[in-house]
Amino acid sequence: MNQINWGIIGCGNVTEVKSGPAFNKVEHSKLIAVMRRDASLAQDYAQRHQVPKWYSNADELINDPEVNAIYIATPPDTHLSYAIKAMQAGKPVYVEKPMARNAEECDRMNAVSRETGVPLFVAYYRRALPYFQKVKSLIESGVIGDIRFVNIVLQWQPYAEETGPDAKPKWRVNPEVSGGGHFHDLASHQFDLLEYFLGPIVKATGFSRNQANLYEADDITVANWEFENGILGNGSWCFTVHPNQRQDLATVIGSKGQISFSFFEKFDIIVHTAESTEVFYIPYPEHVQQPLITQIVADLRGMDKSPSTGITGARSSLIMDWIVKHE
Repeated sequence: MNQINWGIIGCGNVTEVKSGPAFNKVEHSKLIAVMRRDASLAQDYAQRHQVPKWYSNADELINDPEVNAIYIATPPDTHLSYAIKAMQAGKPVYVEKPMARNAEECDRMNAVSRETGVPLFVAYYRRALPYFQKVKSLIESGVIGDIRFVNIVLQWQPYAEETGPDAKPKWRVNPEVSGGGHFHDLASHQFDLLEYFLGPIVKATGFSRNQANLYEADDITVANWEFENGILGNGSWCFTVHPNQRQDLATVIGSKGQISFSFFEKFDIIVHTAESTEVFYIPYPEHVQQPLITQIVADLRGMDKSPSTGITGARSSLIMDWIVKHE
């Protein structure tokens, strides 16, 4: 493939700035078609983003002969079916994260990719962002010595639509659609990056509960895990705290110091050792998925390799499955 002509299935909010415009800003890449079940919304998106074609039926977009790569940006409950259809049509797939609702669905997607020989990529775009590449390089540089353990704390208040007499929680906290709750949505990025930084996680256990009863999904999770190289990790995720308790902090502890960073909300990386404290400020680009899309396009053209594939993408789903299995 030389020119990658993309079609988007599910042109919702995530595609407005994070990803959609990036397809036209990468060399040898063009967004030529979008699909949404509501035809008027698909048409509106196409007109606002100067996309030549729009559909209200996914099969029509997949079978469009001018579209030769598919970006699936729907909720996770349809990732499996759309990805299989696209790969069976011979079209490479870039699917949103989490890759699917659970590891079993991820495995089925990867099986079709192997059977058809059609590439499968996952939107764990943080692997390609300069901020997280800097974290990785600092860990590997040895500046904090041998890595001992990693700790994650993520505490967020409920979203406005999840509270009050007229509460209408969105699909992310409907396990039938998302596979879980906010933990599945956010920790998927975190575990993907932890393996990118420190290697495979071989064991993980935890507890996951619904304490506040604002929605069906669990709203709190605590977990422990072990990397193949012997490094240990622990974390806590709570999505029903007061706004004053909001926190997004990851700490990598080494024999000579520590590295602190944020997965979602801040752009500072703090390296603290006995000798000094150094701060790196690396903001995200305007379209956060553009660096990864650039590498995927290069991969499809035989020029590079994407750091996020169906194989790497399935790993975080497996780890989350280990953690949230209720005893």
